[in-house]
Amino acid sequence: MSKKQANPQQFEQMIAELETIVHQLEQGDLSLDDALAQFERGVALSRASQQQLQAAEQKVQILLQSNAQEQLVPFANPVGE
Repeated sequence: MSKKQANPQQFEQMIAELETIVHQLEQGDLSLDDALAQFERGVALSRASQQQLQAAEQKVQILLQSNAQEQLVPFANPVGE
């Protein structure tokens, strides 16, 4: 995976395109060649989306681990309440 940050809009676009491909394949109106091409594109989109999700999960885990060492303190109400 490239080192550039995952773009949430790009992720959403990939998911939308994947949904379109699934719908087209479910309709069964594509020629065999077109269906294979769409299937191949769908697999590529699925893999790219999975990689972005895994990268996001790793970031969350890192943030949770680094914040686990910090102590929580009670919230003090503002004066007058």
